[in-house]
Amino acid sequence: MSAATVFVARLAGAGVFDPAGERIGKVRDVVTVPRQDAPPRVVGLAVEDRRRQRVFLSIGRVLSIGGGQLIASAISERRFSQRGSERLLLADVLGRTVTLRDGTTAVLEDLSIAERGPGEWEVDELFLRKPKTSPFGKGPTLLAHWGDVQHAADAEHDTEHLVASLDELPAADAASAMLDLPQQRMIEVAEDLSDDRLADILEEMNEDRQVEILASLADDRVADVLDQMEPDDAADLIAHMPADRGEALLELMDPEEAEDVRMLLAFGADTAGGLMTTEPIIVASDATVAEALALIRRHEVAPALAAAICVTLPPYEAPTGRFLGMVHFQRLLRYPPNERVGTLLDDQIEPVLTSTSAAEVTRELAAYNLVSVPVVDTAGRLVGVVTIDDVLDHLLPEDWRAQEEAPRG
Repeated sequence: MSAATVFVARLAGAGVFDPAGERIGKVRDVVTVPRQDAPPRVVGLAVEDRRRQRVFLSIGRVLSIGGGQLIASAISERRFSQRGSERLLLADVLGRTVTLRDGTTAVLEDLSIAERGPGEWEVDELFLRKPKTSPFGKGPTLLAHWGDVQHAADAEHDTEHLVASLDELPAADAASAMLDLPQQRMIEVAEDLSDDRLADILEEMNEDRQVEILASLADDRVADVLDQMEPDDAADLIAHMPADRGEALLELMDPEEAEDVRMLLAFGADTAGGLMTTEPIIVASDATVAEALALIRRHEVAPALAAAICVTLPPYEAPTGRFLGMVHFQRLLRYPPNERVGTLLDDQIEPVLTSTSAAEVTRELAAYNLVSVPVVDTAGRLVGVVTIDDVLDHLLPEDWRAQEEAPRG
């Protein structure tokens, strides 16, 4: 990101451009969700696209903010719909009267958002104006932090408190907490969670519970959540739905995400093709070590996928050109930043075919102490990788998530 702190009033109407410099929309608002004992987290932006429709832009797809414009990798084609726990900073928060810790009041005229890590933004400073002390002019202004005020927005409802607390938990723990709720309460919480957070939590549940929760949500919302899930998890979930609803959801999903899911659905569940994820880190052979490490550092990359990069001929999205080899993260660390990754390929790693059995993939991972193994089609093109967590998910009993954790000694 090119800017660490941005005042949101300056974002209103700011142009949104793709990496090639083409204007794809303009900012209409900033979308946040509350958190307990912490400033609200920014989850995305409401953007008016070229069709004059408001669509959602995930903050993870924003590449830079600065100079009165944003650069984003892509924006959704579906209309933006505000969730119950979400707050729009321009529409819902600015202009409100807040109470400071000393008991005085002030009007919130602007506030800034700050980047705390890659793709992680939160509300930072508040620009406040106090009441006039004389009949002339305006009242004095001051800068404060979110924690300096008692009420910076409407009082949160009980569900919003619960949503905020779930947002702070690891996804597996949040899934367990949701499953402990009464049925109706669980559905209310699911409705209020952001798309990406609900996707993370659903990935930690078995497919039957996933289907149960999503059955209560509108198809547009479900498609948004499926877009945020790992393609292999989304494919497993759709496979457990009635065929007609699964096809309807695929039609509503982002075309690129849906294409990956359709490909995975074509493979048997007990094969490398059925186990793999289609989003490994892929680079050209002339990419440098520095470029490869930058891709590994991206916050959305799962640890198992960050353990190695795949090197192929173009194109560099699955299915790629011919697969050339893999380079492990540790090896990248041993070479200078300008070294070409094509010279560092691990010749010990052989890819498996999409038709390779899950048992054979498991033996391959165990025999060579691998975290992931590349998967190719019969033409030698990389179509994905099977990670160790994919295999564990396959080997464990279906109800393993429901089993109580053994007491710790």
